[in-house]
Amino acid sequence: VYKGVQAEWTDWSSCFTPKLLSQLDHVLMDAMTYPGKDGERVKLWEKDVAQRVEMDDKQAFMDRYVDFHVELIDNQPMDILGNASWLPAPLAPDYDTFWTMARIRRVVDAAARRQVAVEISSSLKLPKLPFLRLAKTAGVKFSFGSNGRYPNMGKLDYCFEMAKALGLAKSDMFVPAAKPRQPVRV
Repeated sequence: VYKGVQAEWTDWSSCFTPKLLSQLDHVLMDAMTYPGKDGERVKLWEKDVAQRVEMDDKQAFMDRYVDFHVELIDNQPMDILGNASWLPAPLAPDYDTFWTMARIRRVVDAAARRQVAVEISSSLKLPKLPFLRLAKTAGVKFSFGSNGRYPNMGKLDYCFEMAKALGLAKSDMFVPAAKPRQPVRV
């Protein structure tokens, strides 16, 4: 059994002692907690998100959102990008419009550069196949998850469907690095 955390926000590692962090096998982080107006943290899944985050120009929001993904991958101690390509409710119906190949490529390139795996989320059915194909081509590793929400907790159907479509092998899957390498760069 591997020990890990799902980190939220950019100050997460300061909430733990270095000794505790050194015991982790992996860190999963996502971009679902995002800088809102005036810089406050906003949980993008909450109902009032459109009032707390500038989304009037949805394309401009997407550019900032992709920038935030890349910033997290480049600067946060993480091993796995969770909930990759998830969108807040005001944008979700137009997923294919907003997740262009150029935007996908920016996130995938950052993950490949920093050796950050991408989670395939069965409960969210994300990322979609074009994102995953590009990630596989770039040599990004994968993990399976279900985002811990009942009733889909632990169900991995979409993960297996995508693994089959991509022809994933054991070598394509994330495995924590051997000790003494620690996942957390503090």
